[in-house]
This record gives sequence, C-alpha cells and structure tokens, in this order.
Amino acid sequence: MTHTPDSAESAPVSFRSEVTVELVKHSAADSDVLWAARVSTAGEQSLEELQKDPERSKGLINFLMRDRHGSPFEHNSMTFFISAPIFVFREFMRHRVGWSYNEESGRYRRLDPVFYVPGASRKLVQQGRPGKYEFVEGTPEQHDLTGRAMTDSYRQAYAAYQEMLAAGVAREVARSVLPVGLYSSMYATCNARSLMHFLGLRTQHEQAKVPSFPQREIEMVGEQMEAHWAALMPLTYAAFNANGRIAP
Repeated sequence: MTHTPDSAESAPVSFRSEVTVELVKHSAADSDVLWAARVSTAGEQSLEELQKDPERSKGLINFLMRDRHGSPFEHNSMTFFISAPIFVFREFMRHRVGWSYNEESGRYRRLDPVFYVPGASRKLVQQGRPGKYEFVEGTPEQHDLTGRAMTDSYRQAYAAYQEMLAAGVAREVARSVLPVGLYSSMYATCNARSLMHFLGLRTQHEQAKVPSFPQREIEMVGEQMEAHWAALMPLTYAAFNANGRIAP
C-alpha cells in the first residue's frame, strides 16, 4: 500500500479476496539445527563436517522433532511481509513466543481503501458446535448478500473516514469508523519452532495428529509461509510432517 497525503484525492475503494506473503529476509537452514544440537557433544563443527553424513543429519533432526527437543529449532530467523485483512492480524497477535511484529499505523498515515470480500470458493455456512463444526458452501443468494453487504458497508465507512479527515479530525480518531475487513500490512519475524507452533494451530493437514479448526483467511497466510519455510529447511519440514505436525 502506498502513502496518500490527507489533502490529496483518495484512491477509489477496491476489494480483494487474496492475502500475500513475501519472504523478505532469512537466516534459516537445516544446518542451524544441527549446529545447535551437536554443540553439547561435539563442540563447534564446520558446515562440511555437518554435511558429510546426510542420513545421520536427517536422523538427528527427526530424533529432535520426535522426542520434542525444541531449542535447536530456535537458532534461525525468517522475516515475512504480509498483506491481509486486519482481523487476520488480530488472530496473529495471539502468537507471542518467538514472534516479533510491526504493523502499519493508522495513527500516522492515511489508510488506503482496500477491503476484503470472500472469493467464490470461501465456504460461508458453519454447521455443528465449536470443536465439532465444519464449514460448507453457501448458496448463491448467501454469496450475493455477503458481497453486497460488505461492499456497501465498506464504502459507507470509508466515506465517513474521509469526511472526518477533511474536517481536521486526527487520523487516530477517524480510523475508529473503519472495519476489520480493511487490509493492513506487517513484518512478522519468527524462528522455525515458533512457526511450527503457528502452523499446527492455523492450518489443516492430512498428516496432523491433532485436529485444527483455523479461520480460512489466516490459514491462507499460513500456507504461504509454510511453502517458503519448506524450501529453506527441507529436512526440518519433512520431520515436522512425519511426526504429526506438532511443534517440538
């Protein structure tokens, strides 16, 4: 999102259904886990020494994951730039251990009029009680109603926001009229252990030993973060899946 001065004409209200996740920097590899795990018995080792026996390295990572020796998975870092609706970030903030966040501020800049509307594939109807519920497809009428109600509400809210800014009301006050479907962006930094805990709760997967019931929008973020991480640490990722997707 780009900054727009309050005195400038605002961009038209727009609507999205997707989220985006960019890996902006990292220091994360399977060798980080091996170094940390072996330092207590072998001292510092070179990368060549760690790589000369790939099967032993694979077995060690799997052992650590299986028996939940978690600290060796903390000696790495990944920073993501995420664009998603505000309600996704409110769920994110429940993950505190091993995470750092910096989100764009509505106190210091005009918030751009980009809002979330579910795509056609988003299941709308919840059936069952908490802990045993599932989501099923909505009817065409429910999808039409959802889209119409959201877009009308968003336009009205953003018009009120603009009116307040034009009248000289502070941004930190005017933003109060904006809904949680507004898109925001943030940097999120984590290590592999904290990311595994996040994925265990915020994604559904056939190899998971413990069922999870994430909201679809944060699961979309989790799926993209998972793909980046899997490419960086393939042995750790394979061990995570092989041991039921439970964080060590």
